[in-house]
Amino acid sequence: MTEALLLIDDNAVQAVTRQTILKRAGYCVIAALNPGRALEQFREDEFPLDIQLVITDHIMPGMNGATFVRELRKLRPHLPVLVISGLEEAEAEYEGLDVEFRVKPLQPDSLLESVHTLVSSVRSERLREAG
Repeated sequence: MTEALLLIDDNAVQAVTRQTILKRAGYCVIAALNPGRALEQFREDEFPLDIQLVITDHIMPGMNGATFVRELRKLRPHLPVLVISGLEEAEAEYEGLDVEFRVKPLQPDSLLESVHTLVSSVRSERLREAG
């Protein structure tokens, strides 16, 4: 089974770079440049696949990552979220939101390790629920 990831980043170059790294590792990656639109897609169940993990930037126009995650938690309270930010101090904004926080620059190996860990936890949880 190929896990579906949602990648939200307003920087198209960074989004494409991360998308390429993740696709080469075998993940199905849906990219979004707008967090508000991504929330709308969750509300309307418009994603073609069941999203297993959200990867989001912190600083984005219109809505920062912390605001996005707070809204996402109302819709999908247990969906794993990886936040990537160039601002180490931004981590405090995610307190209590159950996210994995990583500081840029995030090397490809570190990105893949974080994603693998989070996706594996989802897979284990689903096996426990099914078994």
